[in-house]
Amino acid sequence: MPQLLSEHACFGGVQRFYQHDAQAIGLPMKFSVYFPPGHEGKQLPVLFYLAGLTCTEETFMTKAGAQRVAAELGIILVAPDTSPRGAGVPGETDSWDFGVGAGFYVDATQEPWSRRYRMESYILELRALVMQEFGADPARCGIFGHSMGGHGALTLALRHPELFRSVSAFAPIAAPSRCPWGEKAFGGYLGADRAAWAAHDATELVSNGPVRFPQGILVDQGLADKFLPDQLNPDAFEAACRAAGQPLELRRHEGYDHGYYFISSFVEDHLRFHHRQLG
Repeated sequence: MPQLLSEHACFGGVQRFYQHDAQAIGLPMKFSVYFPPGHEGKQLPVLFYLAGLTCTEETFMTKAGAQRVAAELGIILVAPDTSPRGAGVPGETDSWDFGVGAGFYVDATQEPWSRRYRMESYILELRALVMQEFGADPARCGIFGHSMGGHGALTLALRHPELFRSVSAFAPIAAPSRCPWGEKAFGGYLGADRAAWAAHDATELVSNGPVRFPQGILVDQGLADKFLPDQLNPDAFEAACRAAGQPLELRRHEGYDHGYYFISSFVEDHLRFHHRQLG
């Protein structure tokens, strides 16, 4: 059973923060869970949120304001940390966009990262733990995220559609093989062979596979986002979805930037989107 670190009453439910020994990482990892009112003894739908660069398991729960809607809809919310902590890998704290706080939701194949930086396996491990320990319904599990976490949500859903029934994203790094953030992360974690990158690139996954989410994918993008021109590539993802026949609703919002003021403005739409698909 995970160790309970703290809990807080919230919209009639409870916000909890946990730590557990993660087998995939080989280190303790923290995560947060919001339980809506009346969750005891019920198999409820569950929605995993993957945060962006420099964030932690606390960021979404404290900034997005999602608990009010989750309480109304009866959805469990889960937010993991964004990387291992205390791995002791040389250079892991040198950059804000690589290493600590920047695991990119992939399993590293390159030394010295491959032993601890196994975030894809960790998210799947955490999913199994949530189903086992907290009674969430494995048949009603969705995933969403922001920026690096939007990349993670899209790619994990596309790679594991049998585990995630719905997917959405805020300002995702939608074609990481084509942007500086992705090139740095993939080069460091996965190596120089770009063919290996395609399996973790949402645009490439949509282009090279069957339609995995016929019910649709939701993406929101702020047009005042300073990272839009060089890092995010939503147009490439939109074009790939169109060519593949993958339904996508890409909403572009004038005046909104990359931060949590943007996310909090539209998070209700995302929870209702997932609720419709998860039932």
